[in-house]
Amino acid sequence: MSKSVASSETEIDVPFFDVDLMEIVWHGHYAKYFEIARCDLLDKIDYGYMAMRASGYAWPVIDLHIRYAKPLIFRQKIIVQANLVEWQNRLKIHYQIVDKATGVRLSRGTTCQVAVDMASHEMCYESPAIIWQKLGLEKP
Repeated sequence: MSKSVASSETEIDVPFFDVDLMEIVWHGHYAKYFEIARCDLLDKIDYGYMAMRASGYAWPVIDLHIRYAKPLIFRQKIIVQANLVEWQNRLKIHYQIVDKATGVRLSRGTTCQVAVDMASHEMCYESPAIIWQKLGLEKP
């Protein structure tokens, strides 16, 4: 796994409305859990979606990968770990979902986001200086 420059852990109690008749979480909700953790991570570096917009950049998700190891079930307490591992040309975040009680890995995945200049609607081929500033890093 790549080295993380920012990370967060988000606790989620699996709600009834996310499960099927077997009390198993529908696979599409994992992306929502990643989103919740991603928001926590971005807020932690003071670059949540409102700050992104204020900086003049949108950061759409262009790639999502999920590996399902074990099912999530109704009322299970889970921890979604989010680690920002790339920021130079895109934001790549690694996720891991673990059972809070046992620490057993239930799922893992990644998302990639790219900066888009909101004024020109052009994709940026390298991340703007603002993300480096928010991470407390110097842009080379």
